[in-house]
Amino acid sequence: RYLKELRPTDIHDINAMVALCRTGPMESIPEYIRRKHNPRLIEYLDPRMEDILKESYGVITYQDDVLLIAIKLAGYSWLQADTLRKAMGKKIPAVMKAEREQLVAGFVKNGLSEEKAEKLWSLILPFAAYGFNKAHAASYGKVAYQTAYMKANFPAIYMASVLTAESGDVEQIGEIVAECTRMGITVLPPSVNESFTGFTVIKADASPSSPIDYRLKTVDYSGIRFGLTTIKNFGEGVAHSIIEERKRAGRFASLSDFLRRIKDRNLNKKSLEALVKSGALDEFGERGQMLANIDRILLYGKETAGAPQGASLFAAAGMESVTDITLTDAASASTSEKLAWEKELLGLYLSGHPLDKFRKLLAGREMNIKRVREELKEGMMAVVGGIVTEARPITTKGGEPMIFAKLADFTGGIEVVVFPRVFNEHKALFVPEQCIAIKGRISHRNGEVSLIAEQVKALA
Repeated sequence: RYLKELRPTDIHDINAMVALCRTGPMESIPEYIRRKHNPRLIEYLDPRMEDILKESYGVITYQDDVLLIAIKLAGYSWLQADTLRKAMGKKIPAVMKAEREQLVAGFVKNGLSEEKAEKLWSLILPFAAYGFNKAHAASYGKVAYQTAYMKANFPAIYMASVLTAESGDVEQIGEIVAECTRMGITVLPPSVNESFTGFTVIKADASPSSPIDYRLKTVDYSGIRFGLTTIKNFGEGVAHSIIEERKRAGRFASLSDFLRRIKDRNLNKKSLEALVKSGALDEFGERGQMLANIDRILLYGKETAGAPQGASLFAAAGMESVTDITLTDAASASTSEKLAWEKELLGLYLSGHPLDKFRKLLAGREMNIKRVREELKEGMMAVVGGIVTEARPITTKGGEPMIFAKLADFTGGIEVVVFPRVFNEHKALFVPEQCIAIKGRISHRNGEVSLIAEQVKALA
């Protein structure tokens, strides 16, 4: 929000926001923004401060500013200034009181009035909470600028990189996929014809094995594919075998072609089931039918691996040349089955979502889980809808049952704490895959946001 109001015009603005967006200095942000947009508001408590604060429109921004003010306006030596820095870092009241007396006395001795000396101390005091030094702010600011540039100009490539960096953290992956959806980037299940090991940018009208041209932007990409090694129960060795074979001889034309060309002995029943359930073989058939024929598929693979089309299977038996596999009829997998398999093997839903039928209802609500986590403060009330993804029952010291649950919507997830009274009234709703709405109170503890449930009902 502050960055939108600021509308940065150079790297110094970004560095300043990095430094000021912290407990204590944060109260200076509105003034920084006002002065940037209206230079006539810029003023200095003392003319000697202009050399120090000119870059930040007269607002004390960095820990360095405090040290230079102490040196220039209070007559501190660099050693004394470093002692002040350490005192601010430790935040010990008695030490800060002694530093205040010494600093204010120095200001007065060097020409400031008592009133201005006290005013200057009041501007410095917030940095005792958490002042940021300029070198750190510049480093973080540069990274922020670079990543923002990449996200704005090469969104698919950037988001694929973020997904790869967060591989293994299912909750983070879910939130990033939701962000991709908001950005208009399609995230697709893995594919034996398009996926590499990690998350892969899919280029429109080009072979997936060709190198990525980093000059290309959004319109040149059709989406991001999950990587083959992101599939649970699927070995890295088999994934490499698939990728190398695809590079060697091109895309797999059919299920039969895939089975004939992949000779890896680790392509067993478990790994084949993982490929089918995750959607990696979708272009070759329907998941339910392939799963019902898994033994037939496995046998065909063993008998034909490495055999060119037309080669003899069992010459001694007088059998004919290799033909494509024929699958027996079977019921198609239901949408709920597909979603459950994706959740099991990829950690989240991709081809759809159990909340899809409630999408319009949830979109019409004032709050979603992402906004609750980012915007609401301790004790505020919120109403959110979502699906229960996890439910962990415990027993209180008084012997009563309660539960810690995870609730997720299209924007992210949040922990829900359900105390005995509410749990006893609604225990049937706190089971995985149940879609519910919760009214509760926000709690911030150890840097985590949770929702204390007070009222619960099923979504309908």
